[in-house]
Amino acid sequence: MFSDPAKNIEQFGLSRGMFVADFGAGSGFYTMSAAKAVGDNGRVYAIDIQKELIQKIKNQANVEHMPNIEIIWGDVEKIGGSKMSDGSVDAVIIANILFQIADKNNVCLEAKRILKKSGRALVIDWLDSFGNLGPRQSDVFSPSSAKEIFQKNDFIFDREFSAGEHNYGLIFKKQ
Repeated sequence: MFSDPAKNIEQFGLSRGMFVADFGAGSGFYTMSAAKAVGDNGRVYAIDIQKELIQKIKNQANVEHMPNIEIIWGDVEKIGGSKMSDGSVDAVIIANILFQIADKNNVCLEAKRILKKSGRALVIDWLDSFGNLGPRQSDVFSPSSAKEIFQKNDFIFDREFSAGEHNYGLIFKKQ
């Protein structure tokens, strides 16, 4: 089974009124699930470098009457690239992007920069290469590598969970 954003967001434990950044929001599956979890008093910032994808999220949010979603055209591989203020969000979602990002350390640092003290990061990525499904074997970013880079950047590992048959899920807390 593929990764289920709604179940993974439930595992992450978002609550009403939280402010969340979705790094590399893509088609918006995690954005939409997070927006439902945080409710009308919360906000989800869908951040992606591809303008057509964030426009698609904006259109979907309008169709589903979800005014708590804000789109941001940004590059999370650069410090300041999310265009978010320091310490402005309770949680960051980093789903299925680490395998394709060159500067993983900067993504981690950008998440740390915008998270409030004790904010949390949800990291979901591919466990392996599955032929035409998922990344090339050389691009797979393992759970142990993700733990290493986040812990090196002052995050505390909270827990791991099954994020689907082909994905892992990790939750970190900012120190």
